[in-house]
Amino acid sequence: MKHSVMTGRPMRPRVPQALIAAGLLVLACLLPSTSSAAEASELSKESVACLKCHDKPGMEKALENGEKLSLHVSTQEYADSMHNETNCEDCHADLDAKSHGKVKTAIKSKRDFAHSMRETCRDCHKKKFTQYDDSVHAALVKDGSKKAPLCADCHNPHTQRSVKIVEPIAATPCAACHEAIFKAYTTDVHGLARAAKGKTAPLCAGCHKAHEVKAASLGEGAKDSCLACHKDAVDQHKGWLPNTGLHFEAISCPACHAPAAHRRVNLRLYDGPAAAKKQISEKRGVPQFVARTRAADANNLGLDERALLSLLKEFNQEGDDSKAVLRGRLEVRTGVEAHQLSDKSKAIKDCDTCHRAGAEAFQSVSLTIAGADGRPLRHGVQKEVLTSLQSMESVRGFYAIGSTRIKLLDTLLILVVLGSIGGPLAHMTTKWLFKRFREKQAAEQRAAELLAASQAAAAVPGNRDDVPN
Repeated sequence: MKHSVMTGRPMRPRVPQALIAAGLLVLACLLPSTSSAAEASELSKESVACLKCHDKPGMEKALENGEKLSLHVSTQEYADSMHNETNCEDCHADLDAKSHGKVKTAIKSKRDFAHSMRETCRDCHKKKFTQYDDSVHAALVKDGSKKAPLCADCHNPHTQRSVKIVEPIAATPCAACHEAIFKAYTTDVHGLARAAKGKTAPLCAGCHKAHEVKAASLGEGAKDSCLACHKDAVDQHKGWLPNTGLHFEAISCPACHAPAAHRRVNLRLYDGPAAAKKQISEKRGVPQFVARTRAADANNLGLDERALLSLLKEFNQEGDDSKAVLRGRLEVRTGVEAHQLSDKSKAIKDCDTCHRAGAEAFQSVSLTIAGADGRPLRHGVQKEVLTSLQSMESVRGFYAIGSTRIKLLDTLLILVVLGSIGGPLAHMTTKWLFKRFREKQAAEQRAAELLAASQAAAAVPGNRDDVPN
């Protein structure tokens, strides 16, 4: 054995670098296998048996439309998922152990396969399905939309983890369909707060709900979501905003808190008083709405005040007990703009933004009804409707001083003000001008009365000087 010249200690034989590298490579290959085996021990025997084949990357099935359906299921990811206690056969009950892999199963497309598995999800998640069935997503599915999300579009059944564990801003399924909106969200006040503070800041489901999501452009859902977190918003606005309640009723939150957004007046068609907040739905509304708006606006120039009033009268002549009314709201024009919220210090507080002649927000007007798929159905309305005396009955309660000024009303208001001020002034002026005339008239009247009295006294016998003694 060789010894070191400097220390005199025996020198260890050098291990070739190639041998070390090979050993590390073998170890790296063994580690995942060991981990998978440990994870697999937590799964049922049935699931382990299935994963022996399906835990092979690249495993797939050719579908009738030419698509490739991945059959690969990672043992580790499945063991970490919420379904790790569920046997494969619990969901894939149609597969027979004897024929599986030997008999080909015809599947038209990935969409058809996801549709077929939806009812399997319902077996365990009945409560979630009750919420989902009343959502805009379910309405889109019923309407035949090919893009409407199914269970598997948002939840991978083999990898789904608890939302309490996973930070969803990096993996929220909403971004897959609403890419532009999600991109806007990541740079607005909520998205930045989410990235900085984590789950204390709202994500998609926090405002729009998860399974019972509604069309944001319908009803009061969005505003109610805002107030659910910002409970003191109304009181804070009362400190500087006149008629706070009216503003909260007629203006959506993003209209002021997304200062760069373009705004419009949205006239929503309601069944019954506006306070009922029940929009006319597809059951009786959509066919009539489409037919009547097209007939009234053949040139697609927008409904004028006569057409709008006529449309309301037609809805109210259908024998319904309730009365169709319009309710106006100031809103941003697009969903992307609604998710470009800024810090409250940058929110619009300048009254002139809306309350001035020709304000941008009142240059675009639309009539809205709840469509068959839960989304809004719109038709353009001429902006002059907001300044027409004839449309006051149909567009009730939406008169913004300065921006939607009706000239005749302004004239009448001026006359009323002048009358209330000018009446007393005219009375006082007239009284002063005719004071001397009244005094002269009164003096003449007193002189006449004295003369009459004197003449009457002279006419009495015994009082005349020419009577003989």
